[in-house]
Amino acid sequence: MAGRERVVRMSVEQPLWRALTAYRVLTLVYAALLSGFGHTKYERPWVAVAFLACLAAWTLATLPRVANAASCTKRFLGLDLTVALAGILLTPLADFDAQSIDGPTLPSIWTAGSVLAFALKGGWRWAAFASTLVAVVNIIERGEPSEDTFHNVVLVWVASIAIGYVVEVARASERTLARALEIEAATRERERLARDIHDSVLQVLAMVQRRGTALGGEAAELGRMAGEQEVALRTLVSSGLVPTARPSRDGADGADVRAAGADSDGAQSDEDDLRALLAPHAGSRVSFAEPGAPVVLAADAARELAAAVSAALDNVRVHAGPDARAWILVEDEPDEVIVTVRDDGPGIPEGRLDQAEGEGRLGIALSIRGRLRDLGGTAELISVPGQGTEVELKVPKVSRGKAGTTR
Repeated sequence: MAGRERVVRMSVEQPLWRALTAYRVLTLVYAALLSGFGHTKYERPWVAVAFLACLAAWTLATLPRVANAASCTKRFLGLDLTVALAGILLTPLADFDAQSIDGPTLPSIWTAGSVLAFALKGGWRWAAFASTLVAVVNIIERGEPSEDTFHNVVLVWVASIAIGYVVEVARASERTLARALEIEAATRERERLARDIHDSVLQVLAMVQRRGTALGGEAAELGRMAGEQEVALRTLVSSGLVPTARPSRDGADGADVRAAGADSDGAQSDEDDLRALLAPHAGSRVSFAEPGAPVVLAADAARELAAAVSAALDNVRVHAGPDARAWILVEDEPDEVIVTVRDDGPGIPEGRLDQAEGEGRLGIALSIRGRLRDLGGTAELISVPGQGTEVELKVPKVSRGKAGTTR
């Protein structure tokens, strides 16, 4: 049911943020080791030590900031990039030969992490902006463009823009998926409401029409009006314009079947014995065969399966005639429950089901197959003209969607 379904979605970009967090820590260690091994060439090693100490404190203190897009604010991105650019510009101050010899800057490849944060937060345009600033500052630090500087700049530029573009595509795909899931949930709710209407209002209107026509007089006029309303409501149901607000089931046909399995105070139990829900159908013209042990299903699954059986029996009464007999057989298999409803009526002519569905008579499509599909099960209908109809309903004991898992 739409109210009970919870779709838990993880952001497709979240793994990228976790990877960025690890990248910043690892590149901090790399920059520290690189400076440690090359400290003898620094004319002012204290500049390198002071910067790396600040870089370590900044990196560790801001790890929560790069945990997700929400915490990575524009202000943080600006400060983070400023730290990286400051480290690049401080490199010649620590090493006088930095401009004449191509070598690593003080922050080294840690700078790329700052640019990647821009890419994850704002996409390829933000990445292009940040990587361009890094390129300009690198050229200023070197004094003139060099082959290694050009190579490093292009590498950061291409990588960050590519990642930013991938993030934008992933976000668009996530929005599309979320919208598709919303549409699917709304469609399922409409189908459920259509089943409820078919099981209650439409059947009552059809009965009033038949009885009114049979009685004649003023009753015939009431029957005609009921028939017109039935046609209008069937058109509304088949067009998908049924509202998504859940109607009250109080007083609807089949309420005693749907309410079965409820506790005395009205609370629904987690599991139901399917036999107890189907037993009320047994009568002079309906035979019921059941296992000797309880047939336990999740409460929602059991009630929906019982409602599908009720819809199948309604079809027997309406289409097979008042003298038709029906048989209900319940089989409790290890992985699924099978319920077979068979009658000795005239059967269904070939093509009649497709014709009925085209006319908006959706008893088989919605009340039976729709319910079983929502439970992850199947409904197979076999009918031979002159030899009756058999409907086989299969429901897995671990069902998809709203039914839950049985113990």
